[in-house]
Amino acid sequence: MPPSLFLLPRSLLTRIPFLPLSSRARALTMPVTRRPSRSLASEARSPDSKLDPGTECPGGVSDREKRAHLRKKRVKRIVEVDEKRAKEEAADRKVCDLIDIEDFAYDKVNLSAISTDAPANWEEVLDGIRKMRFADSAPVETMRHEKSASLVPPKEQRFAVLISSLLSSQTKEAVTTGAVQRLSEKGLLDADAIVRTDEATMASLIYPVGFYLRKAHHMKKVAEICLEKYGGDIPRSINELLALPGVGPKIAHLVMIMGWNNVQGICVDTHVHRICNRLGWVSRRGTRQKTSNPEQTRVSLETWLPKDLWDPINPLLVGFGRSVCTPLRPRCGTCIINHLCPSAFKEARSSSSKAKRSPN
Repeated sequence: MPPSLFLLPRSLLTRIPFLPLSSRARALTMPVTRRPSRSLASEARSPDSKLDPGTECPGGVSDREKRAHLRKKRVKRIVEVDEKRAKEEAADRKVCDLIDIEDFAYDKVNLSAISTDAPANWEEVLDGIRKMRFADSAPVETMRHEKSASLVPPKEQRFAVLISSLLSSQTKEAVTTGAVQRLSEKGLLDADAIVRTDEATMASLIYPVGFYLRKAHHMKKVAEICLEKYGGDIPRSINELLALPGVGPKIAHLVMIMGWNNVQGICVDTHVHRICNRLGWVSRRGTRQKTSNPEQTRVSLETWLPKDLWDPINPLLVGFGRSVCTPLRPRCGTCIINHLCPSAFKEARSSSSKAKRSPN
């Protein structure tokens, strides 16, 4: 179409006859529409395809409508890619921001909702657990002894206690010990050294502890805070410890006991929480219902258990929970306090009955 004809009204254009183009002119005519590179490539591979400009596309769709449709598709594709990238970045930020990886979150417990009465025969039960534990030394007790016997300076020892406690969450004792040993060999149980080490190196050294990527990030943040606010040492109070990334009540109380020799509360993990509920030592007030989380168990225990037992109760019950009162199929038959336990043989019996009912 001659360029001058674009200046005429559309109503006149339909009335003007066009002369047929010569073969040379047809050869020089450029396509009117722009085509995606994929379309051109596919047409180049197909010998029968033609790039006729035409004013109408198959199905009666005009070139202008087709171009508009292609533009919308491109915009939609760009938006979808941007949304995908945004979701991936949000996921990365979520991993970096990190929720607490402890088994429970720190929250104030309403004392009126839990029982504060000392259970019957608790001293006899505790004495029986001690006898079983002395027959089989617990790994957690050995670990505590090794740390207390360390000859490193007190400040570095306290920081090492904090780091090893962070690593121990949701991780087996032997795995934690191996990770701490590798960090020690690299001189990375020091706040300044950790700050100067990249996260990838930290993660590779502590692998395969549970949540090792998150813990490597936490370690960096904790080291930065301790170096900036405490001169490379660790906080002296529960509240300050709880303000550190990845530190919940269990870790905070453990660090206070092992780092500062200051018993502020009972260190309650999943073993202590489970066993205390099985023994009927803790419950909701006025009912026989179990406490719903370890923090409720801690508060309930502290209302009646003598304070001189707040420190030894954790390693005692943790060892007992690993060897006898296990999470699945507890060994009630070998437990010498089964006649005093309200849960004796109940869970073991229910587990075996479920196994019988399950299809082969």
